Amino acid sequence: MPYRAAVDDFNFLFDHVVGLEQVRQTERFAEASDDVTRAIITEAGKLCDEVLAPLQRNGDLEPARLENGVVRTSPGFSGGHAAIADGGWIGMAADPEFGGMGLPMTLTSAVNEMMSGACLSLQLAPLMSQGQIEALEHHASDAIKELYLPKLISGEWTGTMNLTEPQAGSDVGALSSKASDNGDGTYAVSGQKIYISWGDNDFSGNVCHLVLARLPGAPEGTKGISLFLVPKLIPDSDGNPGKRNSLSVVSLEHKMGLHGSPTAIMQYDNATGWMVGPEQGGMAAMFTMMNNARLGVGGQGIGVAEAAYQHALAYAQDRKQGRTALEGGTGTILDHADVRRMLTTMKAEIFGARAIALSCAVAIDMGNATGDAAWKARAALLTPISKAFGTDMGIAMSEVGVQIHGGMGFIEETGAAQFCRDVRVTAIYEGTNGIQAMDLVARKMMDGGEAAMRLLDEIQADAEDARETFPKMTDAVWQASESLREATEWMVAQSDLQVRFAGAVPYLKAFARVLGGHLHLTAAMAAKGSAREKLARFYIERLLPEHVGLLAHAQAGADGLFALSAEELAA
Repeated sequence: MPYRAAVDDFNFLFDHVVGLEQVRQTERFAEASDDVTRAIITEAGKLCDEVLAPLQRNGDLEPARLENGVVRTSPGFSGGHAAIADGGWIGMAADPEFGGMGLPMTLTSAVNEMMSGACLSLQLAPLMSQGQIEALEHHASDAIKELYLPKLISGEWTGTMNLTEPQAGSDVGALSSKASDNGDGTYAVSGQKIYISWGDNDFSGNVCHLVLARLPGAPEGTKGISLFLVPKLIPDSDGNPGKRNSLSVVSLEHKMGLHGSPTAIMQYDNATGWMVGPEQGGMAAMFTMMNNARLGVGGQGIGVAEAAYQHALAYAQDRKQGRTALEGGTGTILDHADVRRMLTTMKAEIFGARAIALSCAVAIDMGNATGDAAWKARAALLTPISKAFGTDMGIAMSEVGVQIHGGMGFIEETGAAQFCRDVRVTAIYEGTNGIQAMDLVARKMMDGGEAAMRLLDEIQADAEDARETFPKMTDAVWQASESLREATEWMVAQSDLQVRFAGAVPYLKAFARVLGGHLHLTAAMAAKGSAREKLARFYIERLLPEHVGLLAHAQAGADGLFALSAEELAA
């Protein structure tokens, strides 16, 4: 079965679960009417189904390569990116002043997820550009905005982010890249950066790199870092790509997956750049880009899970193996209880993760439209959960997809393994999922857990509204949210961050489990007696109970983690 974007799911979530209507009621997003939303999602779905999905295998079988310093992209990727750009999909949420559509991030997130399911390797290119667009909108000078934003938004130029160095991965403050003032408004940037997604390509007129570097005399650590825009080709007086800058692609990484996305080692040798934001304000500017990308990466995990599910379902509907006692069955492995368990788990997990990610996007939109601190806090709280749970789920469900294929899942020609290989990195880049969890229990709890408690209050209020209709499911969700409340209070009470960090990952997973149960219950209330009610029952009865063990783990403290010495671990 060919890939099909989950258009109906998105429309249902918008209308009945995540509250897009309140976004439409704001002055900023008043034009994102129901008709407009449906038209956008439908057209984006067609692009994904008809243009991008056929490129998925090309990227894996004929990877991007470096030839004489020039990156050659996979067959069809140039046309695919052109179709994305021509449709205006890169600048969906961008400022209309510079050619963007000014649409809600909720719609952008939905479209990005669909593109990820269709062809993750290619989708990374516009995602990087979108992050750079947002960073420039918030932090760049007017001159930089006027020159770069229209070309990035149109897709004529592409953008990247350059943080990581061989000795500075998650510890960005350890970077050694340098920048010096040229005295003419430009800076000379030198250093090497690694893991640069789409560091170069053969289809855009220019590649614009956002590079973190340190000025002379700047303090060590993250506080001394500045951000520079360093284009591959230096624009001339008319704003057109001019002479080649002093930068190069040293090599492309040989990776486990995402072969169609060139991951470059970049070298900068006194390359000409322009500062973005104030001196030593680089991390604040880059985090604008990273927060955008973190929600997008969570969507990548969900999109790949959707594609893996469709792939596995099609196989199960066709594969005949063994006999079951299922009366009136299909005669295929779909009749086997364990296969049915795996497929239903995939479908339930995808819906839950998708609803969490879109709820985060709605909070971002409401924060941007109203300036309300509570909405901004909600968005901040949900961002690490959306990223970590979306990607963990994508990895797990892609593995389930291989299992459903049985031995054929281990054979590359079926394409099932590619989903596993491609999605695996999403739990690592844009901040590992461990770092997302640490962020959740530390920075996101600096308010004493206030944002989390407000969300739990809403979950319990919604559960009470559903009690008469679905008493058993309501009780399960209410009790799970109360357990999460108690665990949150415990977490906030721990003054030793090491104790919080020891339980951070299971705490985040438990939070996602409870959110998933709440959102499935909301869906059941909106579609009583339908397949969505049946799916909610499956999730709440079979998956939600996992929160109990996760919260026990989250509150077990740090001592047990360090009980074994380094020598004992190695014994």
